[in-house]
Amino acid sequence: MYSFEVRGGKKLSGDITPQGAKNEALQIISAVLLTPEKVIVSNIPDIIDVNLLIELLGEMNVKVERPQRDTCIFQADAVNIDYLHSEAYKKKSGRLRGSVMLAGPLLARYRRAFIPKPGGDKIGRRRLDTHIIGFEKLGASFTYHEEDGFFHLEAPHLKGTNLLLDEPSVTGTANIVMAASMAVGTTTIYNAACEPYIQQLCRMLNRMGAKISGIGSNLLTIEGVTYLGGTEHRMLPDMIEVGSFIGLAAMTQSDITIRNAGVEHLGIIPEKFRQLGIQLNINGDDIHIPSQEKYEIQTFLDGSVMTIYDHPWPGFTPDLLSIVLVTAIQASGSVLIHQKMFESRLFFVDKLIDMGARIVLCDPHRAVVIGLEREQSLRGITMSSPDIRAGVALLIAALSAEGKSVIQNIEQIDRGYQDIDGRLRALGADITRIQ
Repeated sequence: MYSFEVRGGKKLSGDITPQGAKNEALQIISAVLLTPEKVIVSNIPDIIDVNLLIELLGEMNVKVERPQRDTCIFQADAVNIDYLHSEAYKKKSGRLRGSVMLAGPLLARYRRAFIPKPGGDKIGRRRLDTHIIGFEKLGASFTYHEEDGFFHLEAPHLKGTNLLLDEPSVTGTANIVMAASMAVGTTTIYNAACEPYIQQLCRMLNRMGAKISGIGSNLLTIEGVTYLGGTEHRMLPDMIEVGSFIGLAAMTQSDITIRNAGVEHLGIIPEKFRQLGIQLNINGDDIHIPSQEKYEIQTFLDGSVMTIYDHPWPGFTPDLLSIVLVTAIQASGSVLIHQKMFESRLFFVDKLIDMGARIVLCDPHRAVVIGLEREQSLRGITMSSPDIRAGVALLIAALSAEGKSVIQNIEQIDRGYQDIDGRLRALGADITRIQ
């Protein structure tokens, strides 16, 4: 087990480039199972969750070449379906929620799949209902086997259908799209997720020979085809890393330029940070955050306290609410953070309070941050990372604090952020990985 030892209070400076998008990678890499031909994927983030999924494919007899660390050549021409029902698969896939993304392509191509109970972050209830109901309406049957802990899915014949999703689930939409791409007939998905990562997946599938229209909207139409071929695909920059670096720059009064930020795919993310009073200069595909002594949270037009909440795309992503919350600690003014989707994601604020933050946790979904206005610094403490995004929020707090902080359980951070300590040291941060 490793920890980060951080000595904060330093202003950082320099350029940083975001990794490839983690959430996109889990979908794209799963989609290689749809074809026996070669699929070349680049800008892959070198992180635990993604590497685990690549290992899983290798153990399923998918040929994997890695000519560069950020590039893989996949060929799923001899997949071992029996491995999917092994104890080894259950153990490894249960550590990774992204393994659920294998079900859609396996049903499409092999007509059967196994889904273990979800793994990943402990941030609250994460339902599989959207996936299972979608598969059922396409013609799959499923049973849950308590003795082995798997959902068993079988679909001798997948047929196109009309679907109205009960929630615009990103992973649910991706899974259903992949399954429907090789079903007989036409599938329409209403209330589909339309995040940039879903758009990327659909465009990749179309290059492989799929017929998907409505990309970028919440109504997708998929005409099933009998065969999908190989292709090349490049991941977008990770929007969550971009937001994390903006928050880091503001909290530490640093002058940072985020290179190749994928600005056209960020939606309202820059605007939400501007609502906290953070100055952003966008030049082409780069974002410059100048050093700011103070930043002031805006209010609504009637003078009431600003509320920032998560919402399906094109609303604000829930993965950045932890970052917005920690960034508001040193702002002038107050903000209500409303985390709607997960009921345990705000439970890291007790550690920020121990560091000296003024935060009122109203309930599992809402917290009020009363800005310190730089009148006092946070103080370093020993703490543990509960999930990926909270872990980086705590890291930002530690980098802005006076004194030494120790962050334990950093495997959670490594699951989503590539070489974060090395890249931050390049900006001037005092951060050491210790055992």
